[in-house]
Amino acid sequence: MRLKNKKIIVTAAAQGIGRATALTFANEGAEVIALDINKEKLDEISKENPNIKTEVVDATSKSEVESFCSTIDSIDVLFHAVGFVHHGNIMDCDSDEFYRSVNVNIYSAYLMSQNLLPKMLKNNKGNIIIVSSAASNVKGVPNRFIYGTTKAALNGFVKALAADYVSQGIRCNAILPGTVETPSWQGRVNMADDPIKAREDFIARQAMGRLAQPKEIASLALYLASDESDFVTGTLNLIDGGWTL
Repeated sequence: MRLKNKKIIVTAAAQGIGRATALTFANEGAEVIALDINKEKLDEISKENPNIKTEVVDATSKSEVESFCSTIDSIDVLFHAVGFVHHGNIMDCDSDEFYRSVNVNIYSAYLMSQNLLPKMLKNNKGNIIIVSSAASNVKGVPNRFIYGTTKAALNGFVKALAADYVSQGIRCNAILPGTVETPSWQGRVNMADDPIKAREDFIARQAMGRLAQPKEIASLALYLASDESDFVTGTLNLIDGGWTL
């Protein structure tokens, strides 16, 4: 029960990393509020663990985020996993795709953090964990132009937030996964001309010869959410199976 009595909000909780993390947090004693835009999948997770409450919230919507956060009196941890992977280089990324990625990958983190931070500051203690990526300022990846750009921005976001509030009891850290076997990843593979080869190519670029599982990311998130990591802030935590070696 490493998170006993902690109140935690998890975004993008309906599937993949968010879902695995919400379940891990709840299994470790936390009171979890799981947010997503997919009500059907949220209903499934709440049935799996009664410690998880769910809310349908679009984290890119200022009005929805503000409305939801107004109902929150206190919060210990925000785990933010909202993200979108655009495939292509700069010439494949028109203005609409550019702003979509910025909106989903950066603006959502800004909205959630800005609206929940005052709740944390009231108690002089809080913890924000952002899911970024190894494909960022850490590693350039072909056909990940705007994705890598936005994730690099998130890494700067984490550093800046941590620096601004370290003396006020607020911690902020990032998790930088490599390729994780999630439903959204599988969807991108299925869209390839040759899905079997696409999967093989993804695995081949991993030094360990396999993909990460969502539960492995959740295990790192558990450490960062717990008091065990109370001296950790402003860090970019790679969990990429040696991809960036």
